[in-house]
Amino acid sequence: MTFATADLCDEFGPVVRVVVPIFRDYGGLSRFAGPIDTVRVSEDNALVAQALDTEGLGRVLVVDGGGSLRCALVGGRLAALARANGWAGLVINGCVRDAAEIRGIAVGARAINTSPMRSGKTGSGQRGGTVSFAGVTFSPGHFLYADEDGIVLAEQKLIP
Repeated sequence: MTFATADLCDEFGPVVRVVVPIFRDYGGLSRFAGPIDTVRVSEDNALVAQALDTEGLGRVLVVDGGGSLRCALVGGRLAALARANGWAGLVINGCVRDAAEIRGIAVGARAINTSPMRSGKTGSGQRGGTVSFAGVTFSPGHFLYADEDGIVLAEQKLIP
């Protein structure tokens, strides 16, 4: 996939929204893009695992974990599951763990930070719907583009 978020901003201007740069790059792919799917959870990753256990079809899973730094919502096992099921990447408003392992998996993974603590597994939360953090609203079906310069969103696909 060839694109640069800076070029998308230059070419499409007001059509794109720039995500506030609070995320660190943990994945094996620094550049990824795809239609958005969403999950909203609070220190519980059962719905994240359920989502990643479905066919990704090149989508990006946006996980609103409320910005919690107390536990990880994705680790090496879930990153590998995302890759195996065809997800392009993950953007996590929360933490990951197994950072060294995730770096070796060919999937995009952005998160606020790391935490060695595992999350709960009760299944509470919501899949689908809009989620808002980092200065933007993420809506299922809209498109996310991420590279070394940042993350941008658009309501429609910008590149072939």
